[in-house]
Amino acid sequence: MTAPNNDDGLWVRRFHPAPAGRPRLVCLPHAGGSASFYFPVSRALSPAVEVLSIQYPGRQDRRHEPCVDNIPELARQVLAELGPWRDQPLALFGHSMGASLGFEIARLIEAEQGSCAHLFASGRRAPSMPRHETVHLLDDEGLLADVRKLSGTNPAVLGDPEMLRAALPAIRNDYRAAETYAYVPGPALRCPVTAFTGDSDPKTTVDEARAWGTHTTGSFDLQVLPGGHFFLAQHQAAILRAISAALTPTTVG
Repeated sequence: MTAPNNDDGLWVRRFHPAPAGRPRLVCLPHAGGSASFYFPVSRALSPAVEVLSIQYPGRQDRRHEPCVDNIPELARQVLAELGPWRDQPLALFGHSMGASLGFEIARLIEAEQGSCAHLFASGRRAPSMPRHETVHLLDDEGLLADVRKLSGTNPAVLGDPEMLRAALPAIRNDYRAAETYAYVPGPALRCPVTAFTGDSDPKTTVDEARAWGTHTTGSFDLQVLPGGHFFLAQHQAAILRAISAALTPTTVG
């Protein structure tokens, strides 16, 4: 199977094409996030790792499409769109809601007897560690208060009423998807798993992040970094080093 040579698809954005045979990392945005969030990651890892960033329906250039508010269903749709890219094992990186989505995609790949290169789960408790959360049921101001508290949305969006109105449906949809996600017990993953968490993340405790290790028979690594829910913004270099070491071990000094 030959991978596409452009990024013209609605779902998959390839900002920096890499030479054939390089590891591929699929990046899955957080609630309310978009593919462009991972442009700096793609730029930093290129050309050693080829980044495929996923654009969910209902945002930016897909804003007129209906959102998907069910993590398992979104996983099925994303995996279907990744079909042309599966000529080699894919690694998956997801932050927050994207981590739950990455887990479900990895399960689907392995259920097909496929191979997942690595799952990087960032800023999200393990699937088997549920919480009862209902932020998605709050009014607009209540929802936005939580978004502001987590500091994950571009301040320009929060300060622009028109942009905010355009973004709110996707944000609420993704909160609903993340908060209603229910882990269904099944076989553990076979691929390596690395979990990243902030030591003061209100959405994930260190113990909840450590529980990712129970979801794989492969190797597991937990990296705790200073910061809250969007700790990755302050520690991008450390996270990229960990990804590079896992995916390109022979090129890391």
